Amino acid sequence: MFEGAYTAIITPFGRDGGVDYGKLRDLIERQVAGGVDGIVPVGTTGESPTLDFPEHEKVIETCIEVCAGRIKVIAGTGANSTAEALELTRHAIGAGADGTLQVTPYYNKPNTQGLVRHFSAVADLGLPTVLYNIPGRTGREIPVDTVVELARHPKIVAIKEAGGSVDRVSQIAGRCGLALLSGDDSLTLPMMVVGGHGVISVASNVAPKAVADMVHAALRGDWETARRLHRQYYRLFTDLFLDTNPIPVKAALAMMGQCEETYRLPLCEMSDKVKATLRDTLKQLKLL
Repeated sequence: MFEGAYTAIITPFGRDGGVDYGKLRDLIERQVAGGVDGIVPVGTTGESPTLDFPEHEKVIETCIEVCAGRIKVIAGTGANSTAEALELTRHAIGAGADGTLQVTPYYNKPNTQGLVRHFSAVADLGLPTVLYNIPGRTGREIPVDTVVELARHPKIVAIKEAGGSVDRVSQIAGRCGLALLSGDDSLTLPMMVVGGHGVISVASNVAPKAVADMVHAALRGDWETARRLHRQYYRLFTDLFLDTNPIPVKAALAMMGQCEETYRLPLCEMSDKVKATLRDTLKQLKLL
């Protein structure tokens, strides 16, 4: 269902702090032109914690409208309240999303049965569902046994793995048929070597064609090209996490003239020293 390069697209804010829907449209068109397979709005990179419900819904609607079937839209509609996740997912279904990204419920740390019930309730709505394992953000890993159990649901079709473990990807690939999407740009190629199907990428906000070309090369078995692109862009993959995501990627896009460098508290600008490192990387890659 979902394989290839998907961009965890940022939510651009104007200088007044409001969502800049014009810039969002421009960013989406840049992704389409870069050859990505889809976008994932209002996830971690889209600053979902600081968007209110009307903004969250309008961002998803805008993405679906602009993509217009040219690339897929996997809407970030997860929450640590199952009722809230259901409400947001129902809206995404009505808006015409191709799928939903469902983060592990954060802070309340449910047990395994709670995880199964939560994700199953969302998947029961009928939209293809991508599990999102990111224990560094949520404080709770989705155990591999639980992933295998959830994979039996006909609408749970993929998992975004952002736990930093290629070994875990190997385990999942050997036990169920979920599409495996890396959530760590620097681990995309290693994960694809052991059975991954692509990436939900932060770096493709900045370099969509490079990420798409690397993933597509790996999918067709052209490992030489995939390795060359991985090595060429590896520093970008890591430098975009020198500070809390999405601070560096927004700073990079602002340097490139793609958006304002505007955040909502508690996120704020990175230090000048870190920004200088990022700028140097962008210059080396001729992105500036």
